[in-house]
Amino acid sequence: MAQNNTHRAFGRAVTPVGTAGRALRGTGGAAVLGTVVIGSALLAGPAQAAPAASPAAPAASAVAAAPAPAHAKSAVASEKLRWGSEGTAVDQLQSTLNEHGASLSVDGKFGKLTHGAVKDFQRSQDLQVDGVVGPKTQAALSGSDASASTGGTSASAPASSTSSSGQAIVDAARSQIGASYSWGTSKPGVSFDCSGLSSYAYAQAGIDLPRTSSQQVSAGTTISKSEAQPGDLVVWPGHLGIYAGGDTIIDAGRTPGAVTERTIWGSPTFVTFR
Repeated sequence: MAQNNTHRAFGRAVTPVGTAGRALRGTGGAAVLGTVVIGSALLAGPAQAAPAASPAAPAASAVAAAPAPAHAKSAVASEKLRWGSEGTAVDQLQSTLNEHGASLSVDGKFGKLTHGAVKDFQRSQDLQVDGVVGPKTQAALSGSDASASTGGTSASAPASSTSSSGQAIVDAARSQIGASYSWGTSKPGVSFDCSGLSSYAYAQAGIDLPRTSSQQVSAGTTISKSEAQPGDLVVWPGHLGIYAGGDTIIDAGRTPGAVTERTIWGSPTFVTFR
């Protein structure tokens, strides 16, 4: 039987046939056989352009690092700042408020003047005017578009949120009717004083108030009775309650010795955080 001639001329490269022996194609059409490169990449000689790829790495890292300075835009600390807060976060807050037109001493102490400047800024941005620097106020101070998540309908948002938060305040206060009166306390289901009840009820609606009645009155905005809405504060000298609508309040009073809902008396003033 005739045998196939397996011999080839000397000097001619033989490429095995089959999947395992098939030449791989590399960049530029070069044929790769094992670990040896033969083809156009090798023949290119000094004109190869491959080394030009390595300088691109520093450029890529520079681009990746570019966003980092954007974090410096955060004007204040992530925690809420309020009357009585102190430290470097308050320093930053005061400096940022000054950039928005305030004239504060940057002393790191959140007192009456800083509180007033925060409220002025909140009014100018159509934010809830409570004097507390929470996430929304922080976003406005740092220049973030807090209205973006509302789909451009932020103008109507304050009305609905005010109504719902006011009712939430009243509901929270009503839930404590029957708790005893005790000066200086705020213990749900147990005891409250007047400002302890208001700070508790407002907290259930996501609003932070200063602890004492005098601080709460200073932090809010005085309005007429005709402007009052449920959830606003009703204030007498040394005492306050939560306006429940009509002619009633919910308060922790020393005289009845408990949290009750009762008729407004005398000639109080009204304070709002809307």
